[in-house]
Amino acid sequence: MFEELAARHKMTSVDPEPRWPALVSLLAVGLLYFALPANLVVGPRWLLLVLVLAMAIPTVFTWHRGYHEANQVLGYAMSGVVTLSLIGSVVMLVKTLPTHVESPIRLLASAGALWLTNILVFALWYWRLDAGGPHKRDLLLGHEDGAFLFPQMTMHLDAKKKAGEEHWSPTFVDYLFLAFNTSTALSPTDTSILSRWAKCLMMVQSLISLSVLALLAARAINILQ
Repeated sequence: MFEELAARHKMTSVDPEPRWPALVSLLAVGLLYFALPANLVVGPRWLLLVLVLAMAIPTVFTWHRGYHEANQVLGYAMSGVVTLSLIGSVVMLVKTLPTHVESPIRLLASAGALWLTNILVFALWYWRLDAGGPHKRDLLLGHEDGAFLFPQMTMHLDAKKKAGEEHWSPTFVDYLFLAFNTSTALSPTDTSILSRWAKCLMMVQSLISLSVLALLAARAINILQ
């Protein structure tokens, strides 16, 4: 009984994290995929955008209705679809580079689009998986345990109170920043990685980013020569 009352108190004391940044990121992934050349996508270019839109509607519905388990499953499905699309396009980009089918400018633009997609896709994964996902994080007053050790989690309680962060919890922007650093520096910067699944995901993201950046550098050198 006490645990139920405590859980209700927490639910009424913490405002739910807004979900629209994640939804915007998914739509951005669909648009970036739509902008790729036909030989770098699996199926029609519009297919991923249509799938994201079709799955986004029930995702928003289940969240507003409180069907959190269904919402989580739909979120995993959407993230899985965009991840497979990203990996497929990166593989096609690697195969396309020696053939000179695309113009240098078009190829560089495609590699840049895939690099941005890589950031958004893995930001979504970190956001969905850390500490059980956004819904479970909403039930807690503050964020003290998870797959990532954010700087705010290491602050002394008095320092948190002075900064107005005593109930701090990561939002999508924090995971986006983490994913951006991983794709840019090929490693986390201000955040430590604690969980094995998070380490594996970050290795995959770094590998994809390294592949795309290596292709960009190789193509740039080829153009200059």
